[in-house]
Amino acid sequence: MARATLDKKPRDVARMFDAVGKKYDLTNTVLTGGIDTLWRKATRKRLGIAPGDRVLDLAAGTGVSTEELSKSGAFVVGCDFSLGMLKAGRHRDVPLVAGDGLHLPFADNTFDAVTISFGLRNFGDTKAGLEEMARVTKPGGRMTVCEFSTPVIPVFSTLYKEYLMRLLPVVAKVVSSDPESYVYLAESIRAWPDQGDLARIIRSAGWIDVGWRNVTGGVVALHSATKP
Repeated sequence: MARATLDKKPRDVARMFDAVGKKYDLTNTVLTGGIDTLWRKATRKRLGIAPGDRVLDLAAGTGVSTEELSKSGAFVVGCDFSLGMLKAGRHRDVPLVAGDGLHLPFADNTFDAVTISFGLRNFGDTKAGLEEMARVTKPGGRMTVCEFSTPVIPVFSTLYKEYLMRLLPVVAKVVSSDPESYVYLAESIRAWPDQGDLARIIRSAGWIDVGWRNVTGGVVALHSATKP
């Protein structure tokens, strides 16, 4: 069984994503009802990148997010530590490189902007990952974290949590190449900090001007910050 656990050992997480890579994009689209496309567009707009910018898309997986970011005209590099995910995205016309988010293969102050979508919660050390993202970002550079969060409507929040733990694994059995992995993914979403707590972690990692925008009623939050 490829499923990782909430202690998030890097080898287990990488092996899990290797197993789901083949059908990862399809599974996400089915599980979100296609809203994942809107989340990627919102992330690109929130990051505010433009032609001439150099951008890192961390935890890029199959490169679907990298492809969306590239529509801005910026030069975007996708980076992920799952070779299976990168292999599944090799048909995309975007640069994808293998790399550990806690030890990125890039020099200090390389990028004008950095982003990570639905990957930060899989890091064994959230703060260290944010510090590493800051290291490779130029002073004044921007960051956006797109991640599942806490719905702001109480009744909807209850329904959402029930969907995560009951329906999501069931749907994953039909469309995913490794359904057991989605049990971990549901658990990791439920255990993730809410909007305010994540903002505090981002500040503690040295970022400034930290704020967020809720999307889809807080199912997803876009946290943005600037490197001083």
